[in-house]
Amino acid sequence: MATGILAEVLGGGAAICSMVSFAPQLVKIWREHDAASVSMRMYAISVLGFSLWTSYGLLIGRWPVIVCNAVCLAICVMILILKRRYACRS
Repeated sequence: MATGILAEVLGGGAAICSMVSFAPQLVKIWREHDAASVSMRMYAISVLGFSLWTSYGLLIGRWPVIVCNAVCLAICVMILILKRRYACRS
């Protein structure tokens, strides 16, 4: 039983860290209206990865996997949109 609780705590912590890790980049781009230093390739690959993880979560029916990866996917998509938007202004 203790192992199950530990697994849930570790999984929850990992999910929170994953979701929060992209927020500073998104906020920085939004505030500065500049995404020149953001790697389009890195975020495109991240979008693909989070899409696959979300699909996997749907297939196995695990909402924590679905929610965490869907949030990360949405943030990465927003970063790509802002990258494209601010690149057009230059």
